[in-house]
Amino acid sequence: MITEEKVERINELARKAKTSEGLSEEEKEEQQVLRREYIDSFKANLRSQLEQIEFVEDVEEAEGRKKGDHVVEIEENLN
Repeated sequence: MITEEKVERINELARKAKTSEGLSEEEKEEQQVLRREYIDSFKANLRSQLEQIEFVEDVEEAEGRKKGDHVVEIEENLN
C-alpha cells in the first residue's frame, strides 16, 4: 500500500526534475522505486476491485435461473 507521504515524495521529485537543478542519480533511483511501488499498488487495488465484480448472468446461472427470470420476479412483487 502506498502512503500519502510516498505520493507527496513522488510529486516532489517530479517537480524538482522539471527545474534547471534536475535530479541527482540517487533521486532518480528513488523516483523509479517509488513509481514502481505506486504502479504495483494501483494494479493490486484494481485487480482486487475487478475480482469483486459478479455478472448478473453468472449469478443467475449459479442459482439455476434463466435469463430474464429476475424481470418476472420483480413484476410479480410489484403486483
